[in-house]
Amino acid sequence: MTAQAPETGTITMYSTTWCGYCRRLKTQLDREGIGYNEVNIEEDEASASFVESVNNGNQTVPTVVFPDGSAATNPSLAEVVERLKS
Repeated sequence: MTAQAPETGTITMYSTTWCGYCRRLKTQLDREGIGYNEVNIEEDEASASFVESVNNGNQTVPTVVFPDGSAATNPSLAEVVERLKS
């Protein structure tokens, strides 16, 4: 399964409601004005399968998809900013 790439300058973040790393990244993105579409993998079976496919079978969140279609697991804000520049 593949995820649809987000619009230029934004990301798609796969998360859960209980994930502290997800909440932290969302707060940082909000502060920096970076747009994102959040997908809760506990509510969407297809997204959970996608997350597993890019994390060696694990449902590790946050998993972020960038406009170029690449994905990163638990990226720092600095990594998100840098990868959005390209």
